Amino acid sequence: MSATAEATFAHPAPREGAPWPGHLVGQAGQPVRVLLVDDDAHLRRVVAGELLADHRIELVGQAQSLREARAMAGRQPFDVLLVDLNLGDGSGFSLIEQVRQKNPLVEVVVISALADDQHALHAFELGAMGYLLKHDCFGNFAQAVLQVVNGGAAITPALARRLIQRLDARPAGAAAPRAACESLSDREREVLKMVAAGYTNPEIGERLAISALTVNAHIRNINRKLQVRSRAQAVGRAMERGLL
Repeated sequence: MSATAEATFAHPAPREGAPWPGHLVGQAGQPVRVLLVDDDAHLRRVVAGELLADHRIELVGQAQSLREARAMAGRQPFDVLLVDLNLGDGSGFSLIEQVRQKNPLVEVVVISALADDQHALHAFELGAMGYLLKHDCFGNFAQAVLQVVNGGAAITPALARRLIQRLDARPAGAAAPRAACESLSDREREVLKMVAAGYTNPEIGERLAISALTVNAHIRNINRKLQVRSRAQAVGRAMERGLL
C-alpha cells in the first residue's frame, strides 16, 4: 500500500494496548458494529480478518447475497454497512437504500471493483460515506470503518482525486438543483438554522436532546443534499434557496 493511499485515512490502527482518544467512537466495551456483504468468499475472508483484528470493531454479521443481507439487516443492529455493489442476486444499491431508509444513522462504505465515477457518485447520493476499490485498499478496511463512523469519509485516493477535479471543473457559482435543496427534512432544517446561528455541534445536540454524533450525521446529510462541502457553504446555499 502506497503512502498516498494510506493518507486517505486519518486514524491508523493502534498498536495493541495503545490508547484510543475518548472522543472517538470505538471504545472498549462499545466497539463499532459492522455488517459485511459481498458475494466473493475470498474477499469476505480478507476483509473479515482485518476487522476482527481490530479491537475497536465488532463484526456482527456476514452475508453473501442481497436476500441474505436484507434478512440480516432487518434483525441485526449495526453501525456500518460494508457492501459490494454487484451481488449475485441483485444490486448493492438497493440494499443501501433499504438500510438508509430504515436507519439514516447507519454509515455505508462501498467495496467494489467498479472504478467509474458514476457508480461512486450514485453511492454517495444514496448516503454512502466511503467508496473503496477492491484489491487497492487491503489493510485499510478497518480504518475506513472508523473514519466514517467518526464523522469522516473514506475514498480510494485515485477516485477521490477524479471527483475533486470534477468539482473544480464546475462553473463558478454553479447552484445545486432546487429539488436537492428542497429535500431537507424538518429536523435537518432545524439543525441548519442552529448552525447558521453559530451553535456548535455539542450545543445543538444539547438543545435538541440528541447526541453530537447524530448532529454530525444530520450535517453530513445536509451537505450532501445541498451539494456543498462545509457548514458555511450550507448556510449560504440554504439562504440562496430561501430555506432559512
